[in-house]
Amino acid sequence: MTGVPASAAGGSAGARRAAASASTAVPGKVAGAAAARSAEDGAPGAGPNASSGVRHGVTAGATAAGEAVPGEDAGLDAQDDGKAPRGAKIAAAAVNQASVWNIANLLTMLRLVLVPAFVALMLADGGYDPAWRSLAWAAFAVAMITDLFDGHLARTYNLVTDFGKIADPIADKAIMGAALICLSALGDLPWWVTGIILGRELGITLLRFLVIRYGVIPASRGGKLKTLIQGVAVGMYVLALTGWLATLRWWVMAAAVVLTVVTGLDYVKQAIVLRRQGIAERKAALEETEA
Repeated sequence: MTGVPASAAGGSAGARRAAASASTAVPGKVAGAAAARSAEDGAPGAGPNASSGVRHGVTAGATAAGEAVPGEDAGLDAQDDGKAPRGAKIAAAAVNQASVWNIANLLTMLRLVLVPAFVALMLADGGYDPAWRSLAWAAFAVAMITDLFDGHLARTYNLVTDFGKIADPIADKAIMGAALICLSALGDLPWWVTGIILGRELGITLLRFLVIRYGVIPASRGGKLKTLIQGVAVGMYVLALTGWLATLRWWVMAAAVVLTVVTGLDYVKQAIVLRRQGIAERKAALEETEA
């Protein structure tokens, strides 16, 4: 007669110990195992109430396992809130700072370094030694070739930086201006040619800054062709050419001057149209706001 009450008491005690184990929120499967063992320890008679105690223990352990996973739940909650970890912000800032030293900017820096090197080679030994002029031409050719690649690399691989936007046009104008001024100073190229080319380049650059509030003037095919012909013409003048090659370079430079003037006028026209469109859009937006 005493076996049944003991089993019942054992089952009840096992259930109570299982509930206590669940309330302590033991993480994961450990809670379920502890609750089950507590129920089994209190059921020596193997009565029906004992088995109920076991079931209660397992259920409580499962509840504890579902409610107490502190590490993973906290990480998921942080991700769901959309808040970036503090370390990620620092890493992003470091990447932005390091991006200045990308391949496109390095090519631009190389072009800037080549400017004084070109001038030194161009004017070495009075400026008329064919060997030094050939070395100067090599420096000029490297600078012009890198000009073709740095912008393409920056746009293709998303390497555009504020430094590149400023330094790239400066490097372009610096190498071309240095070559033209050296050639005119040595008497190889008339000063009026240098004046037209440099005046156009500086004027268009200034014009771009003046109308940038209304939009960006895109580089035209004519402008790209002008840059190519200018580079070829100046390169031919840097070399100590004679005979029919000297005559050919004159015609190439003439074509460069014509393209310089024509494309310059086209940019002025685009700037005027862009400014008018920008003013009209601003007026329309202001009228809509007032209405």
